[in-house]
Amino acid sequence: MRGLLLLDVDGPLNPYAAKRHRRPEGYRTFRYTRRGGWYSGRDARRYKGVRVWLNPGHGALLRELAEDTGLELVWATTWMHLANALVAPAIGLPELPVIEFPETDYDRDDGWVADGNWKWRAVAAYAAGRPLAWLDDEHDDGYREARAWFDRDRAGVPTNLCHVDPRHGVRSEHLDGIRAWAATMPR
Repeated sequence: MRGLLLLDVDGPLNPYAAKRHRRPEGYRTFRYTRRGGWYSGRDARRYKGVRVWLNPGHGALLRELAEDTGLELVWATTWMHLANALVAPAIGLPELPVIEFPETDYDRDDGWVADGNWKWRAVAAYAAGRPLAWLDDEHDDGYREARAWFDRDRAGVPTNLCHVDPRHGVRSEHLDGIRAWAATMPR
């Protein structure tokens, strides 16, 4: 059974918590507007919206990791299908499968339900007993109950929850750790 390499956008690929006016080295600035506009370069400065920093080199590194380990790349992000439409081309990834999160847990004004259950449960259902490595910035103690449920549900299934600091984004040590973890599993 092929394992999964789950990708969150905000935190791992977009270090949104980095110093506000200091784009990390190697990253490009994009802007996503309420009307669905996606801008880069000088245009990103002209529009108001969500600032997104992406590193074009991450796509090749993630594709190489997936090829080396046999893990299947899958989006596990609140960007859902927008990750394929906007983020993937910006970093050089092909269209990937997307884990769908329940719309009932999203409020247009307040965002996603704060308990985190929606994400952990959707990932558990999608993975359905398959080994997984998951790059995310929310593997800390912020969602203790949801994480405990997830750990119980995944008991005995190889799982690597790779916490990424949202101030720095994904780094080589994260990818090396996943590569070493995957090497311990039969192919």
